[in-house]
Amino acid sequence: MRWRGVAGKEEPRIEPWGCPELGGVTRTTGRRRRWRRTENGERSQGSRGHGPRKKVPSALLPAGPGMAENRRSGPQATALIYDEDMTRVRLLWDDPECAIEGPERLTATYARLCHRGLAQRCVRLPAREATEEELGLVHSPEYVAVVKGTQTMSTEELRTLAQQYDAVYFHPSTFPCARMAVGATLQLVDAVLTGAVGNGMALVRPPGHHSQRDAANGFCVFNNVAIAAEHAKRRHGLQRVLIVDWDIHHGQGTQGVFENDPSVLYFSWHRYEHQSFWPRLRESDYDVVGQGPGRGFTVNVPWNKVGMKNADYVSVFLHVLLPLAIEFDPELVLVSAGFDSGIGDPEGQMQATPECFAHLTLLLLPLARGRLCAVLEGGYHLQCLAECVCLTLQTLLGDPVPALSGDPAPCLSSLESIQNVRAAHAPHWASLRHEDTGPILTPSTWCGDGGPPLLGAQSVGTTERRGTLLDKLLSCPPPPPHTGIGLAVPDSTSSLNLPPALLQEEGVIVSKEEAEMWSRLDSASTQDQALAALGKLLALLDKILTGQVRAGIAVSPAVSAAMAVALRKGLTGGAQRLLCVAVGELDIPEDLRDNGRILLLNIGGKEQSEAAASRTHICLGGHEATEPGTFLLALTSLILPVAYSFRPDLVLIVLGPDCGLRNLDVELLTRLLQGPVAGQMLLLLQNPDLPLVEALAWALEGRALPSTLGPFLSASPKQALAITRLCRQRRLDWPMLQVSVT
Repeated sequence: MRWRGVAGKEEPRIEPWGCPELGGVTRTTGRRRRWRRTENGERSQGSRGHGPRKKVPSALLPAGPGMAENRRSGPQATALIYDEDMTRVRLLWDDPECAIEGPERLTATYARLCHRGLAQRCVRLPAREATEEELGLVHSPEYVAVVKGTQTMSTEELRTLAQQYDAVYFHPSTFPCARMAVGATLQLVDAVLTGAVGNGMALVRPPGHHSQRDAANGFCVFNNVAIAAEHAKRRHGLQRVLIVDWDIHHGQGTQGVFENDPSVLYFSWHRYEHQSFWPRLRESDYDVVGQGPGRGFTVNVPWNKVGMKNADYVSVFLHVLLPLAIEFDPELVLVSAGFDSGIGDPEGQMQATPECFAHLTLLLLPLARGRLCAVLEGGYHLQCLAECVCLTLQTLLGDPVPALSGDPAPCLSSLESIQNVRAAHAPHWASLRHEDTGPILTPSTWCGDGGPPLLGAQSVGTTERRGTLLDKLLSCPPPPPHTGIGLAVPDSTSSLNLPPALLQEEGVIVSKEEAEMWSRLDSASTQDQALAALGKLLALLDKILTGQVRAGIAVSPAVSAAMAVALRKGLTGGAQRLLCVAVGELDIPEDLRDNGRILLLNIGGKEQSEAAASRTHICLGGHEATEPGTFLLALTSLILPVAYSFRPDLVLIVLGPDCGLRNLDVELLTRLLQGPVAGQMLLLLQNPDLPLVEALAWALEGRALPSTLGPFLSASPKQALAITRLCRQRRLDWPMLQVSVT
């Protein structure tokens, strides 16, 4: 069943927005959705706005006095859109169901952004009202006319109209406000796709992802993100758009718009509980994958219990979304950024902490040349909403992400959902073609035919205990990140285009013991050359370990020897968990292979027998392991899950001579591994490949990839089997390797 229902020389200037005190009462009761029917008996749904206003030109606007220095427009800038006119709409009658969607959601969030200094670092774009022609990209003229008519309605008439829809309220300002939510989203998309900014976020209301062609629904009036996707395709000629909907409710409106469209890959996770949670649709389950030419391009991940944590969210990204997104190779990423999936929210009742959304954003940024537009959807706990938005925007700005907290093991119910989704999509995607497990027919949260879900299968704790945890999290915001990058390379790199804040190492005097250790490891290099490289390496590593810089690149004439020195220096310098990803054939000293504090991942090295494998030395051997298709599969299935399970203090990426990886793959590895380690990373190269050094320096700085990932290359069946077997061998050691319960 489908869902139905009734430019001059001088740029204009917006003065700095006010930053009101954080306030408002956080509601602790969830939405009890009520069903309403239209005259034809179908399920249906509405919203609100404000008075007429003039359209604002789409030029980039300076921030106001004292705020422009760090907010230059350009392909690496981050945009933020906020307009207080979108706070005019509020509930005019008593309705506990709708009361949680109020203007404080925007004002509290923006106040927090100002308090943290994040709004001041962004390029500010003006909001504008979308035209009725733009609304018609998704919505029918008849429905647009209904919403337009709310401007002259009395309160009683507005209430009567709202009762025709599900979980909706209207206000005399609904129409202009909802038009502005759409227009702000389009402003952001236009700025990103024209290169005026690299990415950005739009703080809008009403939200949009429940809105359908002919109906308001679930606080949503016009479908902001769906209209933006159509706009990107028609105005900018895009052929592939990825929509990531991490709101806790299923965006059935967006799904309905694109279910037949292979140019839009729609991904949604949502609280489902075997169809007992709103919107209670069969179309929200994992086996609904799209229709006709759109089969495989709708990806639903149903959460069948509450209490999902950081590990559950990240596991779904690694094992479901990322493989499909890399294969799809989008030209634009739109995020329906609903933060009711965060801890403390009365709607979601989940336990993902705010920094989790920074990690999710980081995992998406390598896609589409970093062209990511996050558009606010839900989020009803004011403090949690504001902090989640801050961490998402901070990641868009290029700051390192905070360490991911909590147990790295996904729960049984989330593993069941992952297994089911992968099984449902294996026929449609080459990246999942090696999948050999079927769906779970009797999930752990189901007690039998016709029975209710076992909602108490895993308690999320009392409201008081959750509140204490949330207060602790939000009272200690993450400290300002160390964003410096160090470089320990030959002087010949002085002509490179490098980040302006990059620190060039001059080196230190090497001790007698260090020189002797190096000579035992490397006898081929000249002494002066070797000691100069060693001195720069040790100086850079010391700065990383002491927090003076967060990451760096070193070039050595003997990378195996440099790797051994760096690992030992890391151990003596205070790193408790050190992850080393060694690519190519490298000599790894025996005493370091089974050191309990070092985890070695060797990709493309010598073949290793199963008997020689260990918990802390994992080898995917052979030159085929570095071929593009095999490496991308290993990255999402093996390397990242192990890294997130291990939670290292320092990551060492070592590229051996002729390692076989494409420069693009090295950049992708560098960007994505900054998540598990909160940015602390050292890259070791043997060959002074100057273009690669330059690209990696910008990757550490957070600059987007210069191109999309290109045509997808799948792993050979032999290599896919080898990776699957390796993951199964080690999944008890590193729990994020799990993709099934069988």
